[in-house]
Amino acid sequence: MKLHDLELSGNCYKVRLFAALTNIPIEVVPVDFLGGEHKRAPLITLNPWGQLPVLEDGEVVLRDSQAILVYLAGKYGKTDWWPTEPTDQARVAQWLSTAANEIQNGPGAARLVDKFGIALDKAEAVRRAEHILALIEGHLAHHDWLALDRPTIADCAVMPYVALAPEGGVALAPYPRIRAWIGRIKALPGFRPMPGV
Repeated sequence: MKLHDLELSGNCYKVRLFAALTNIPIEVVPVDFLGGEHKRAPLITLNPWGQLPVLEDGEVVLRDSQAILVYLAGKYGKTDWWPTEPTDQARVAQWLSTAANEIQNGPGAARLVDKFGIALDKAEAVRRAEHILALIEGHLAHHDWLALDRPTIADCAVMPYVALAPEGGVALAPYPRIRAWIGRIKALPGFRPMPGV
């Protein structure tokens, strides 16, 4: 199983983090992102979106980090991380959607502007970041983990771009519960960092 990967990508890190926490063997294949390798064959054939990560598992090829998390948890029977009960599954899924929407377009987008010089509306990204971080902070006032009473793929999906928010000029100092939650994730057996986390 191969993960086509960019070390500085929070989306790629979600997959590497989950694999590390659950001892799922993945061959990480670095991609020359700045050289545009993800926009040329064979990668553009695997993922016409031209984005990373891309997971290859035999005949199965998947794009999108949230989808890859679901696939890996399901394939390896990690029901503690991706439950089979519909209500619990929905609770996890709503956070996967948050990772792909509010987090990606808030702290993720602010980081793209500051760290990579991508032409996005920085003020709007910071506004979105502060809004979603306040919501997460409020949620964590009553919960140790995002979706259930234990870590799930929801925590793996949301944490990277939240933890990397300072690289986009979004301070985490006003959010002590978020910082404590990040600390709980870092304390999990098998945790592996990435640059900035």
